[in-house]
Amino acid sequence: MRLSRRGLLRAGLAGTAATALGGLTSSCGVPTGSTGRNMVLWYWSGGLSDTVVKNAKARYDSSVNLQAIQIGGYYRSKLLTTMAGRAHIPDIAGLKGEDMASYLPNADQFVDLRTLGAEKYKDKYLSWKWDQGIADDGTMVGFPIDCGPVGHFYQAAVYEKAGLPYEVADVSKELGTWDAFLDAGQQLKKRIPGTYLLTDITSVFTMSVNQGTQNYVDKDRHFIGDQPHIKTAWDRAVDAKKRGIVSDLVSGTPDQLSAVDDGKLPSQLNASWATSDIKLGNPKTKGKWRVASCPGGPSNIGGSFLAITKACREPERAFEIITWVLDAANQAQGFVDAGLFPSTPASYDMKKLQEPDPFFGGQVTMNVFGPAARKIPVAYNSPYDIALGQPIKDEIKNVGVLGKNPEQAWKDAMSKCRRIAKHLGVSY
Repeated sequence: MRLSRRGLLRAGLAGTAATALGGLTSSCGVPTGSTGRNMVLWYWSGGLSDTVVKNAKARYDSSVNLQAIQIGGYYRSKLLTTMAGRAHIPDIAGLKGEDMASYLPNADQFVDLRTLGAEKYKDKYLSWKWDQGIADDGTMVGFPIDCGPVGHFYQAAVYEKAGLPYEVADVSKELGTWDAFLDAGQQLKKRIPGTYLLTDITSVFTMSVNQGTQNYVDKDRHFIGDQPHIKTAWDRAVDAKKRGIVSDLVSGTPDQLSAVDDGKLPSQLNASWATSDIKLGNPKTKGKWRVASCPGGPSNIGGSFLAITKACREPERAFEIITWVLDAANQAQGFVDAGLFPSTPASYDMKKLQEPDPFFGGQVTMNVFGPAARKIPVAYNSPYDIALGQPIKDEIKNVGVLGKNPEQAWKDAMSKCRRIAKHLGVSY
């Protein structure tokens, strides 16, 4: 039975897209997609390079009218609702990386890209990223756009003043473990009072989890968020709080941005796309920043895909467009335009990505992010990870921001996970 539009929207907002899409079986008939020469592409602001999209329209103008539409608001919910309504479905749809596991159990709603010759492109992309777009039955749903390797962003002069390593190679080596990184935070605070290593503790938790090969639910539909790989990340974040090296500011607020400008928050752990965020949010700090390797090893945040829906009347042409838009040269352009870190290693050595960046003191940041991107650990992404990871993320935030007792916060997180797992049919 097909899910109602209201039910689908509710499911999408709740992070249970697997349940929502499960009601859209192929037995309901092929939905109506584009008409005539139109080829409709849905994505979100910043999801693709404007330059590449413009060039794609011109390149394929003789065969199709490529209509690239940026969808605002809750993108996933709008896509799911449109698919439930079985009308005006895009031919090509962007799928955000954090939502990908929710789409994979319902791969029959998309064209299996293997049938269009995707395998011949596999070696051109990061293997771990390529695999994230493949369902358990082998169906390839998503073609890789970008990824988000994490780096240790820091203001070199502040580190030098605090007596810490400040050259990129030295920071990567000497602050390359979590213990050394957290110890540096205590030295920073002692040498320069009022200065904090991190804005909040959630980054420590998130990076630590993403450095592992397990998330919150395994392939057998068992909840594993109570196991050591999550608890260790939790304890590490709590330790950062106890050491007093974390501010009480909220990221993106005027006070936090001002503290960054003043060198009071001279460090952050963030994905490659944060280079653009820092440039926009803190233009006064131009030249002060460097990027070193993330403590504890490579980690990834974000990264998306393009998929072809079953509504598409010309999947071969759609696939031709996708593979051109996401080739190495165009992914390099995507990094220049929108900070979309390429999933194509051939991009990393291209001249436009090897230019020294004045904002980062003339550093070629690609030389840090590129090697990290190649070594991201592979973890199974369950469609239930979002729902069962959220209570833990909420509670670690309560510890960091509200000062909640860590032991009580962990108990509350596990209690919430137990209820959600039961509701979703995940064994606890």
